[in-house]
Amino acid sequence: MSKRTTRTPEQAIQWMDEQGLSKAELARRFHVTPSLVVSILSGEKACKRGASHNIAVFLGLKIGQAVAAKQPYRRKMTESAGAAA
Repeated sequence: MSKRTTRTPEQAIQWMDEQGLSKAELARRFHVTPSLVVSILSGEKACKRGASHNIAVFLGLKIGQAVAAKQPYRRKMTESAGAAA
């Protein structure tokens, strides 16, 4: 079995260029701000969880699995609201 290796930030930027993927487009795909993508590529962000982790895995900056996107917040219906319906 071959060992997976990670990319350097410079390699990740080069890979993005080869894919025709800008930092802004990557931010739109992951629903984050472009400044977060810049922070990830510059090494300012630890990328331990959430969107930053997913982006780092996508770019090959770290080995791991992308986690499921967080679900939108939904307020639980109260019993009185359910009874009124």
